Parts: sequence; structure tokens; C-alpha cells
Amino acid sequence: MPEALPRVDFSTFVLSLGTSALYHLGALPHPETGQKLASPELALARQTIDTLEMLEEKTRGNLEATERELVQGLLYELRMRFVSAGKGRA
Repeated sequence: MPEALPRVDFSTFVLSLGTSALYHLGALPHPETGQKLASPELALARQTIDTLEMLEEKTRGNLEATERELVQGLLYELRMRFVSAGKGRA
């Protein structure tokens, strides 16, 4: 029987996008294989960061304080890692 998946709420959705971006930045291993990327996939990471930025904009004024802080903190972390990963390719 398939494993029951947890209910998705805004925070788990945002964290899922963050995890995807971190994988594409080479910061996390693939959840199934345990392998990290040989080199960051910056275009895919940028697209995921852009998606989070769009969510932040479209939900402005509609989030609970903890949700807003999660999005803002995650975006800050991802932007810093993106810049760092991009410096290695210059």
C-alpha cells in the first residue's frame, strides 16, 4: 500500500520549492538517490526562486506572520546561495 503523504499547506509548499531550489544549487542531495549535482543548475534554481518571489508578491497582505517570515527568510537564503553559486561559474 502506498505511503500516505502529509497534507500540503502553504508552508510545506514553500519549503518544497525551497528544497527544489537548494537541490538545483547543489546544496542538497537528491532525495531518492542521495547524489548531489556535479555542478549547479542555475537556470532551474533561478526559475524556482522567481516562483517564490511571485508567490510572495501575490500573497502580500494575506499571509500569517510566520508564513511571511518563512517566505522572506527562505528567499534571502536562496538569493545568497544563488549569488555564491554563480560566482563559481564566472
